[in-house]
Amino acid sequence: MIRGVRGAITVSENNEEQIVESTERLLREMIRLNNIAPEQVASVFISATNDLNACFPAKALRNIEGWKYVPVTCMQEIAVEGALEKCVRVMMHINTEAAQNDICHVYLEKAKILRPDLVDK
Repeated sequence: MIRGVRGAITVSENNEEQIVESTERLLREMIRLNNIAPEQVASVFISATNDLNACFPAKALRNIEGWKYVPVTCMQEIAVEGALEKCVRVMMHINTEAAQNDICHVYLEKAKILRPDLVDK
């Protein structure tokens, strides 16, 4: 059973070190809130807004023990009018018995998700 955990974080500067640090912080919070073990992670999809270099966040996963073989996809988002600027979003697919309703989605530093049907717990 594969479930999706969503996360987003705003980044104040287009700076590689800060983007990696922010992405790591978001991932750690997603893991902590959902009690996710490294072996439960099936894949990770990272997207960044157009004003950030989307390749930077992939480096964050290499610093999390047990994650080096997790498939990671990174891409830049197509600009959408009214969307948050300088935002990194993560979709983490996990193998878990938990119901999707029991999963905690994480939005840090006023980040928001564009789909209103996905409500943060």
